[in-house]
Amino acid sequence: MTTGVRRRMGVEERRQQLLDVALRLFSDRSPENVSIDDIATAAGISRPLVYHYFPGKYSLYEAAVRRAADELSARFSVPHEGPFSSRLLLVMGRYFDFVEQHAPGFSALLRGGSAAGSMRADAVIDEVRQAAYEHLLAHLEVSEPGPRMALVIRSWVGVAETTALSWLEERSIPRGELELRLVHELLALAAVTAAFDEETGRVFRRVAGQEPADGPFGELVERLSALAAGVSGAPGAPAGADRASGGTPGDGVGDGVGDDVGGNR
Repeated sequence: MTTGVRRRMGVEERRQQLLDVALRLFSDRSPENVSIDDIATAAGISRPLVYHYFPGKYSLYEAAVRRAADELSARFSVPHEGPFSSRLLLVMGRYFDFVEQHAPGFSALLRGGSAAGSMRADAVIDEVRQAAYEHLLAHLEVSEPGPRMALVIRSWVGVAETTALSWLEERSIPRGELELRLVHELLALAAVTAAFDEETGRVFRRVAGQEPADGPFGELVERLSALAAGVSGAPGAPAGADRASGGTPGDGVGDGVGDDVGGNR
């Protein structure tokens, strides 16, 4: 028979409970629409006890966002071993592990901050994006990227966020398919920029030369080559559509990518 007596929690255990509750509530509603009473009720404690651990609603929100941000940032840290595409696929697996296991935290991190009007929380979100950006550059062995390469990486980080949020809502596409697609999308974005930017072209050729034919990069090249062949053979296809490298005549950007990959076959 239950006595109705609530178990007393230690200080750290109670803080973690409040952070968990806050993430759940803030993932569904912006902090403006969540009250201290809501938090207290969800945690099964009194309103004054919430204030005992956190001075206010926004301090609790920022602490919850910070915890989620630290966990998510750590997912981008993997050993610098093996081909870039394989490392990125490992990162995507770790990223989606967090998204799936900590859905409220992920949603609160990316959705709640923009709606909360909290500059500190928004800054935390920006830190996560910056951490992802820096980890990717480190894997590419680039310390000071030019503006075009930097735009590729930052754009892709945004694509990964949007993809993960959409997957949480619908889950209509298998998770593994999305992880591989995000790897392909970064490689494709880099390839497009490499066709017109010398710096990105150099990095892209180096990375491509280290990729095995049976890896994610090799699969992308094979599929795009088949697509390009189909387009070049279609009536009314533009002249030069069968150039798989994507470079302009004589610029040297993109030249040799196919040779690098083919050399690993």
